[in-house]
Formats: sequence, C-alpha cells, structure tokens
Amino acid sequence: MLDRYSPAALRRLFRLWPPFVGAGIRVTEISADWHYARVELRLGRFNRNFVGTHFGGSLYAMTDPFYMIMLIQVLGRDYVVWDQSGEIEYLRPGRTDVVAELRLDPHRVQRIREEAADGSKLLPEFLVDVTAPSGEVVARVRKKIYVRLRKERRPPPAPAPAPAD
Repeated sequence: MLDRYSPAALRRLFRLWPPFVGAGIRVTEISADWHYARVELRLGRFNRNFVGTHFGGSLYAMTDPFYMIMLIQVLGRDYVVWDQSGEIEYLRPGRTDVVAELRLDPHRVQRIREEAADGSKLLPEFLVDVTAPSGEVVARVRKKIYVRLRKERRPPPAPAPAPAD
C-alpha cells in the first residue's frame, strides 16, 4: 500500500492523519530517497500534560512510524518490515516546540540487506533525539524494527549433512 505514495504525497497525507493532527504533529520533510524525515511538534493547548509541558505520548508518536516506513520504501517489496518495539526516555521537560530528524544511513541499509540475505530475522535498532530549538535534547526514542526476507525470496534451506558411517 505504501508504495503507491511518493514522499511528498505521504507527507501531505500525514497532515490529515487524525492522530498527528490531534497531537499537533507536522511532517515537514521526507526526502525523495526515503533516507530522511523531519517532524515537528508544536506545544499547544491540546498536547500539554498536567504540568504544562509536552505530553509524552505525543513526543513518542511524532517518531513512531517513520523508521518502519522508511525501511519499507528503501528495502522494497522483497522484505517484511514491522515495528518490533519502541521506548522513550524523557530527558528534560518539553516547554517549546520540538523537532525530530530521522535518518537512515545507506551503509547500514546495505548491511541489513546483506545480513538478511540468508533469510535471517533481523532486529536493527534506531535512535532519534527529539530536540528543542536551543538544541537541547528533550527526549530520546529507540525503535527496534523487524526485518526479514519474504518467504518466497528466502534461499532454500541447506541440505542436511549425510550421516557418518
């Protein structure tokens, strides 16, 4: 389904996606090669917590789908790609608008392809900082992504060794 969207079209679609609209999340850039995304979260009346800082769920949500989507696009249809897990560490109160810049290193993508070539299941982890305009890191998000060649693309299993006489 995702392959029918260009980066620009997906960015525009995210502007209408209710979880992002409601949280004040805005995708401002997705690179043409799917290796970079920039996401902003404005501090507003509907995404503040009890003490007036960013709601933690919004900080996590602004980073949630991107590494999975970017890997789906970069690796292509031969791979199964899913979010496996995620966690967020809150480092300081978010009292201003914040930004997350998500990047895929092309060399790392190549390593993922090589390591998955034998049909192995991979669980690469990605880190992204959520930063204030001052450069201070407000939160750090860790995403673990499941990657594996689709069954029909996996090499046949190696024959069992012959029994010793």
